Amino acid sequence: MICPKCKKVLQEQGVQCPHCGIFFAKYAKYHSTQSEQPDALPSNIKVYDDYEEAADSHPLAVLLFENTQQDSSGHFIGRAIIFMGLVVWGWLFMSSTIDSNAAGESFLHMINTPFHEAGHVIFRPFGQFITSLGGTLGQLLMPLICMGTLLFKTRDPFGASVTLWWFGENFLDIAPYMDDARAGDLPLLGGNFGHSSPYGFHDWEYLLTESNLIEYDHVLARIVFVIGIIIMLLSLLWAGLLLFKQYKVISNL
Repeated sequence: MICPKCKKVLQEQGVQCPHCGIFFAKYAKYHSTQSEQPDALPSNIKVYDDYEEAADSHPLAVLLFENTQQDSSGHFIGRAIIFMGLVVWGWLFMSSTIDSNAAGESFLHMINTPFHEAGHVIFRPFGQFITSLGGTLGQLLMPLICMGTLLFKTRDPFGASVTLWWFGENFLDIAPYMDDARAGDLPLLGGNFGHSSPYGFHDWEYLLTESNLIEYDHVLARIVFVIGIIIMLLSLLWAGLLLFKQYKVISNL
């Protein structure tokens, strides 16, 4: 069929145009004279008006930018508020130093911690080294699992971009812990400190000592911190592009 508004050729009959975003039933209600559609082309024929349309139909572009959730001004405003909050909050994290442990002092640390501790339990069958590493893996895997669910199951790329931001924030949460491997000054669960707790209680003291990398704790922590910043910036870019795309859709309704 052909979209009555943007005149793009569609392969399948649907409820919404993937190009301009209109809902056919709603459009036909207010544009009854344009509701009749030309005969559909054979389903094996794909016609593109320009390069941009072809690029937008790439499977990866569809996965990352085609939103199956309802597009409305209310949705847009809500997402814009969330986006601005992530920009401001992300800037506070990214502009801080590792020593300040800004991410670790935020309430998000209390959300990350249960997944960290669960990671120790989940990876316990794989030996002491992986058990210690499992805490970090646990708090990194949970945002990725959420992002995969939002991206592949519910087809909500904006929600997925938010969880990518959370994934990057976890790197900023991990970096001070890694940086503390030799000093052992950070408070640990149970009121312990790395410098006074038994060997193996401080994850990154154990991991870097066993890997003969303990002298590089500061360097590795900074690398992890930069990786987190890059991921957070990419998530904000992704979310911003989605909002811009949604704005164009609702402005044409």
